[in-house]
Amino acid sequence: MDAALDPEDVAFAGVTGQRSLLREGRLTAVELLELSLARIDRLDGRLNAFRTVFRDRARAEAAAADAALQAGDDRPLLGVPVAVKDNVAVAGHAPGMGTGSPEPVAGRDAEQVRRLRAAGAVVVGTTHLPELALWPFTESETWGATRNPWGTGHTPGGSSGGSAAAVASGMVAAATASDGGGSIRIPAACCGLVGLKPQRGRVPLAPDTEHWHGLSVAGALTRTVADQALVLSVLSGGELPAEVSDPSALRIAWTVKAPVPTRVHPAVQGALDGTLAVLRGLGHGVVHADVAYGKAQASFLVRYGRGARDDLVRLVDPRRTEARTRAVAAIGQRTSDRLLARARRWGDEATAGLAELRGADVLVTPVLAAPPIRIGALAGLATLARAGGVVPFTPAWNVTGQPAISVPAGHTADGLPLAVQLVGRPGSEALLLGLAAQLERTTSFADRRPSL
Repeated sequence: MDAALDPEDVAFAGVTGQRSLLREGRLTAVELLELSLARIDRLDGRLNAFRTVFRDRARAEAAAADAALQAGDDRPLLGVPVAVKDNVAVAGHAPGMGTGSPEPVAGRDAEQVRRLRAAGAVVVGTTHLPELALWPFTESETWGATRNPWGTGHTPGGSSGGSAAAVASGMVAAATASDGGGSIRIPAACCGLVGLKPQRGRVPLAPDTEHWHGLSVAGALTRTVADQALVLSVLSGGELPAEVSDPSALRIAWTVKAPVPTRVHPAVQGALDGTLAVLRGLGHGVVHADVAYGKAQASFLVRYGRGARDDLVRLVDPRRTEARTRAVAAIGQRTSDRLLARARRWGDEATAGLAELRGADVLVTPVLAAPPIRIGALAGLATLARAGGVVPFTPAWNVTGQPAISVPAGHTADGLPLAVQLVGRPGSEALLLGLAAQLERTTSFADRRPSL
């Protein structure tokens, strides 16, 4: 490794920064992997981001990446360390879905993992999630609590909390994530990252065709907008561009109205107000406009409960789960096929009213109603009833399927990240990334690092 390189700077260089260093020959893929593994050894005892680390396999992949780099290979992620959420199949590994169930070893990679490997990424390990990806935090009886690098007494969000903690702490440059009700955007908001929930169907869920009855999508968590664009281009099979372009002047609406009655914390309101001021300064037209959510929340809850039931009964040992997990699945068990079909119709009706965003190009809302909650703040059978008040702004867009991105927007007085959500019309991921990049350049949010 180039003696002039600071290992800390390398760790926080992100996907595009590490990619450049590898191609310039300033460090090797093996050296970069060893830096990643050393950070995992140093930090993960406190953060608990990783369920499994594939040391030997990752070292072989990094050595192969170095040989490919020497031969002039220019694949987009060649040699870059990434992690995979532990609800995704990785060949030779048994994904636990956050539970204690002894699941079978996967015979082959899921399609999203196959695409990452085909692009040259080095898969370092798998990251923690709450049981069955149900919660906006990452804690379980089996695996313990995953902690926020910005404040270890607080959650990194969920359900992709392990992925968020791994990226925010510089242990890996990017990690996969999934989002059935906010599980990309929530941990991005909690950990000061960029997290885009892409258009439904943009990234394949193979071997499944859909998950949670159309609510779930796959994506990634990254430090920067450029990193997000590059990784999503790979995950989408090139459907999304790897480069980000600035949008022209946009019509931007904003609201703090959620599908359920919500009190927005003053710090969150301040982050939203500050973002709106930046957007006006960038030349965009900004207006207040509350949206009509219709029955989006009802559609979400029915499909969420039935999805939990579907996931639970597929486990080898459903008894190796928490009581609150089984309680949500029991609600889903009582959901008839007729009610499920009705809920999907409610979702279609809500989509018809929400997709055009009241004539705006982008809708801006909070991601969370309050700053990241403390570890253990939501517990027991009351978790479901209370969780909706923490994350009321994200699930509606899983119902409609349209893209939405969490973008950092400053921090609280004690240093915890804040964020806003940008919601786009169907198929507008590139526009959202362009707008997020403008905010990133103006606010320099990607320059912040947690003190670990």
